[in-house]
Amino acid sequence: MQTHEIRRRFLDHFVRAGHTEVPSASLILADPNLLFVNAGMVQFVPYFLGQQTPPFATATSVQKCVRTLDIENVGITTRHNTFFQMAGNFSFGDYFKRGAIELAWSLLTNGVEDGGYGFDAERLWVTVYLDDDEAERMWLSIGVPPERIQRRGMADNYWSMGIPGPCGPCSEIYFDRGPEYGSDGGPEADEDRYLEIWNLVFMQNERGEGRSKDDFDILGPLPKMNIDTGMGVERVAFLLQGVDNVYETDLLRPIITKAEELTGKNYGVEHADDVRFRVIADHARTAAMLIADGVNPGNDGRGYVLRRLLRRIVRSARLLGADKPVMSEFMKVVSELMSPSYPELGTDLRRIENVAVGEESAFLKTLSTGTKLFDETVDEVKSTGGRKISGTDAFTLHDTYGFPIDLTLEMAAEAGLEVDETGFRSLMAEQRQRAKEDAQSRKHAHADLTIYKELVDRGATEFTGFDELATEARVLALIADGVRVPAAVAGQDVEVILDRSPLYAESGGQIADRGSLTASGVKLRVNDVQKIAKTLWVHKTTVEQGQITEGDTVLAQVDPAWRRGSTQGHSGTHMVHAALRQVLGPNAVQAGSLNKPGYLRFDFNWQGQLSESQKEQIEVVSNQAVGEDFPVNTFVTDLPKAKAMGAMALFGENYGDEVRVVEIGGPFSMELCGGTHVAHSSQIGPITLLGESSVGSGVRRVEAFVGLDSYQYLAKERALLAGVAASLKVPSEEVPARVEQLVERLKAAEKELERTKLAAVLSSAGTFVQGAQRVGKVLLVAAAAPQGVGGGDLRTLATDIRGRFGGEPAVVVLLGNADGKVPFVVTVNKAAQELGVKAGDLVGSFGPSIAGRGGGKPEMAQGAGADPSGIEAGLAAVRARVAELAG
Repeated sequence: MQTHEIRRRFLDHFVRAGHTEVPSASLILADPNLLFVNAGMVQFVPYFLGQQTPPFATATSVQKCVRTLDIENVGITTRHNTFFQMAGNFSFGDYFKRGAIELAWSLLTNGVEDGGYGFDAERLWVTVYLDDDEAERMWLSIGVPPERIQRRGMADNYWSMGIPGPCGPCSEIYFDRGPEYGSDGGPEADEDRYLEIWNLVFMQNERGEGRSKDDFDILGPLPKMNIDTGMGVERVAFLLQGVDNVYETDLLRPIITKAEELTGKNYGVEHADDVRFRVIADHARTAAMLIADGVNPGNDGRGYVLRRLLRRIVRSARLLGADKPVMSEFMKVVSELMSPSYPELGTDLRRIENVAVGEESAFLKTLSTGTKLFDETVDEVKSTGGRKISGTDAFTLHDTYGFPIDLTLEMAAEAGLEVDETGFRSLMAEQRQRAKEDAQSRKHAHADLTIYKELVDRGATEFTGFDELATEARVLALIADGVRVPAAVAGQDVEVILDRSPLYAESGGQIADRGSLTASGVKLRVNDVQKIAKTLWVHKTTVEQGQITEGDTVLAQVDPAWRRGSTQGHSGTHMVHAALRQVLGPNAVQAGSLNKPGYLRFDFNWQGQLSESQKEQIEVVSNQAVGEDFPVNTFVTDLPKAKAMGAMALFGENYGDEVRVVEIGGPFSMELCGGTHVAHSSQIGPITLLGESSVGSGVRRVEAFVGLDSYQYLAKERALLAGVAASLKVPSEEVPARVEQLVERLKAAEKELERTKLAAVLSSAGTFVQGAQRVGKVLLVAAAAPQGVGGGDLRTLATDIRGRFGGEPAVVVLLGNADGKVPFVVTVNKAAQELGVKAGDLVGSFGPSIAGRGGGKPEMAQGAGADPSGIEAGLAAVRARVAELAG
């Protein structure tokens, strides 16, 4: 049975049982405890916590999930996956244990012809919590014999989110794969043979703070008993497809097949290669899913996880023998495999490919840089007579430069060196522990929003701001410091909930309106407006005059100037987005935005810096659209129709069944948007691009002023240009050419200064030659260089001195003093090398005196130190070392 069919049968089974099918949430949710969605119940947390009333009594979904805590273990065994699909059914105070058990059992054991999976009931085992007699009785009642029911403790069969909140015992269903996979005795004896496929959580209690994962206080029963179950789709797939593990299933094995084609290696021959094949298969799928949901490679958070996944793919492919880019091929295969369940992987393939390929290109450059740094490390180790690369150096290569440890090990072996793996692993463990502690410090109980629940349940705030800037409204509630209060007085900050409001609540990149709430003798300044549960407007205010009381009628007003500037900024954002796509093409897709009165910021997916010509075109197209005075039309339709019309949607955003479309100039701009806009494009006013920059791998940002702010900015620029023109005594239009002339003259002067400086440095070469000392069989120049001579000039001087000795054995060691640093150069001619003197060997003799390090080849070594006070001691040390070598 194919994986897509397994998903469909699950959902159909529970829909027939009266459940509401809920689409998978994005992998990215606004949850303070989660980097990615990692469980099927995450999108339902507000319902389980009692913060919101669910719109259904029962639900079912197949949630896409990502877990990356054990990313290093992926591929080593066949049990780890970073991406997986969790099929679940949920009850919010409806059915409880019996319903969950019967529904799960019937789906698993019903025949394929009856819509089930057709598992042999004789091979299914179950576990229950230690004292859950009720669950055991129910399993017995449906035919599970007592010898296939095992009781387990809190670590295995008691669920919580790891923080105060709902919790409860669980019951797990296992499939016996047979004696060839392990020993008898049920899940207690062997969880490789007895594979967990479904976990039924009976959410009946509330927990408090805990001492550990399985040591916390149970505070008491929940007001309502809930059900949360999770069936691992991938595990069920490999069992029903008759293969040994998930990597052999229909959604992963084809990626391995593609990797075989690209590398020339075969899966199943060598364990080390198999690990790499599995890394590619797992990470390619996860990376594509993350990119589809709007994640871009970066240096922290979600972006860093994606970057690691993509780079591990490249590294694994290279180690398997790939000598060309591979990422595009892998993304295409993943799209083909996964798009039947996740169509966005097909429609958005071009963007997904661009992001992945861009990161591959960047990493290949990193590998090149890392190789150079690795070579320098090898030279340094060998120059000091060492045989092992330190754990610290290996960790630096890995952590700072992205150089994988297995490549370090392989290349070290080729260079005849070892690597301190123990030290490296220790530093990696310390880093993981710091990351774990940091994540734990950020992990906390969900913000208590229960105070708003009653208000949310009353119904949504009526937003009137599309049609008016002022409206009478009734005060439904006042909240101060997280507590409902009957009234608030002058000087007090208070949250005000109204039945209706013209003030826009922050969302979609548009910051909230500013305005006021007034009544007779009462005035409140509205500082911000936020949404709770996407439906309730919370006005964050300061009482400036009088007293406001729950139940009062107030006049809610938007600041007209603020709204005018805000609509200019938001409509201007749509103009710039449309212009970007017209100039750069359809791959310039929105990755985020912010707009406020007079200003907009727009992030978009793109590889590489924009040229001046492209930026100029974007600005011209935007302003031409403003000048066309396009009408701005808005309408509400269903999501499929909006997409069919070509309306742009923000990736990773969850939209409802009905969406609002903002159309400016017909086909010029059409986007899904809930924000406020101008009535005609001419009302935006001039748009002036301020600049363009990178905000992450594959993501660029443009910023612009609009309207009066744009005019004021241009006026300042004009005044500045006029001032420069006056100083240069040329007309404004000749300023660029005049400045270019001055820059060229300055460059020429700087070059002449460098030539003069170098000539002065080289003029001292004769003095150094005359001061050479005979040390054994070689002539040695070991001296402090002229004050201020840097690395490049120092090397030129040392090379010149060495050349003046002709064929006589000679060693030149110069230590400089420039800006508090100690640049140094050691050079040894061929005759001295034949006597056993090597430049790299000498660095170790004086390096400690100047707190320096460096490396190089036998004829030349250079580097820098940090302690000028040690120069004399360093020179003495090198003289002694040369005497030992050439005496």
